[in-house]
Formats: sequence, structure tokens, C-alpha cells
Amino acid sequence: MAISLGFLSPKTQHRPQLACEIMPEGVIAARQTGVGEATMAYASLPAGMVRASVGDVNLQQPGAVTTAIRKAVDEVVTGREKQLTLIVPDAAVRVLILDFDSLPAKAADALPILRFRLRKLMSFEIDEAAIGYQVMRQTKEQAKVLVTVMPGPVRAEYESAVRAAGYEPGVVLPATLASLAALNFEQAALVVRRNGLTLTTAITQGDELLLYRTLELPESDREHHDELARSLSVAEAYYEDTLQGAPSALYYVGPGGAEGLVNELHSGGMPVDQSPRVVDLVPVTVGALNAMPRGLSAGVIGALAQA
Repeated sequence: MAISLGFLSPKTQHRPQLACEIMPEGVIAARQTGVGEATMAYASLPAGMVRASVGDVNLQQPGAVTTAIRKAVDEVVTGREKQLTLIVPDAAVRVLILDFDSLPAKAADALPILRFRLRKLMSFEIDEAAIGYQVMRQTKEQAKVLVTVMPGPVRAEYESAVRAAGYEPGVVLPATLASLAALNFEQAALVVRRNGLTLTTAITQGDELLLYRTLELPESDREHHDELARSLSVAEAYYEDTLQGAPSALYYVGPGGAEGLVNELHSGGMPVDQSPRVVDLVPVTVGALNAMPRGLSAGVIGALAQA
């Protein structure tokens, strides 16, 4: 598994068997039915209902989002399950890879150190933020730590929408980190995740995250295509410099799936045949109970892979 992922909200020791992702396109719910197996359902949202950020209102019409959550999750639930893993857009969370000389083993001792460091890096209130962390590599000289930070008011928005739908958000994860857990091999991987106009590029190797970069794509078609192509080229170059070799594939999560990304890159004039082949991170939507857009299920599949 590519990354074990610290919880943003550590209310349970094990992941729930339910997962729900809120994204600009809609809501995907999934329930684990066996090892590597899940039942999934999708509920669409009107454009503009979810505008993810760390500094503003995210859910423009919370009632509409709650209705979509209830519709999707109710369709996969068979018993009295109420607790779920909630997956939120990348733009609603800040993800950092930080270096420390050392970090205490106990969370109670480590969190004050993390908060002190984050106060210098974040533009929002840290004392009320949800912080999760995972030590990816520890040596005598250095601790490399993956840190996730979500502003308290933003977290409350998403959790309130889930609770209004009748469910309890036991775990909260950013979309790309949840998706990375769907990787089923230990080799290095270049992953691209798109949420609306947000693009995240990530490189993993085993349990270590080597690169995590999130940016907003321009709305203008010409500028959008140019920035998309440039961001992928930067990620490929970083992969080659860090791992001394070109990636064999680019694993994609986003609207339209791999085919949609390839078509968009072609239309933007990028010579795709000179780049890594683009493949879906989760190739086939298995167990879908209703029509589901291609390319969007990796987040819930990854969340359930850790249950």
C-alpha cells in the first residue's frame, strides 16, 4: 500500500466500512463488502455547490450537499452503520512535508511542536485546526513528517453536512491522500488528482510521499490547458530528478478518467505520446449501484482499503 495515512480526526482506531467523498461534481459513497470489494453509489450536485478553500465558505448550499450525501450513502448502507470516512476536496486542507531534527513518539508531545511550526506557515487559526501527521522516515539526524491541516470552520462545514444527513464523520481525509491508498504496489508512482479547478500532483514510493503539490487552474481554456501541461511536466521532471528515471505511467483521478485527461492534453497541444502513458488509478468502477462518472472513485476505494 502506498501510504498509511494519519487521521485528521482520530476518533476510531480502525477505518469505518463506509466512505463518502464530497467533490464539486457530486457525492460518492461506498461500503466495503469484502477484501478489495465495495458497493458504490453517486449523487450529482449542481455546479458551484462546492467551492473548496481554507479561507472562505466551502458549501454554498449546505442543504443541497446534505441531500446528496443522504441519497448516496443511504443507497449503499444495509444495516445500522452510521460512522463513515469523510473525504474532502484537496483545496479545503493543507498538506505539507516537513523536516524536523526529531519528533516525540507520543502525539500529545508532538502536536504542540507541530502547531508551533504551522503557525509560521499557515494563514488561518492553528489552535482550532484539525491536524494529522505521519512520520514517513526517521533517522538519527532527521524526521520527515507528512502533516495535514484543516481549518476548524471549514472542517465544521463538511462534518455538519454529514451529520445533517444522519451519519457521523469518524475520519476526515483529503481527496488525494485518500486516493493514494488505492495504489496496490510498492513501486514509485506519479499520481494526478483533479477536483474542479484544483490540481494536485503527488509522487509516492512505498510508504513515503516524495512530492505533494496543489494549485488552482485558471478558468480560461487556453490558460487552463497551458497550466495543466506545465504542472504535469514539472511533476515528471521532479520524478526523474529524484528517482533517476522516467515514470512508466501517470495515474489519474478526476472527471472523464484517463481518456478525458489525454483528450484535454491533446486539445491543448501537448504531445502526449512523448509523456508517460495516462491510466486510471482505479481502472474500473466495480459495484456501482447507479450511473457514476468515470475516474472519480479512487478516493472512496482508497479510504476503504485501509479499513
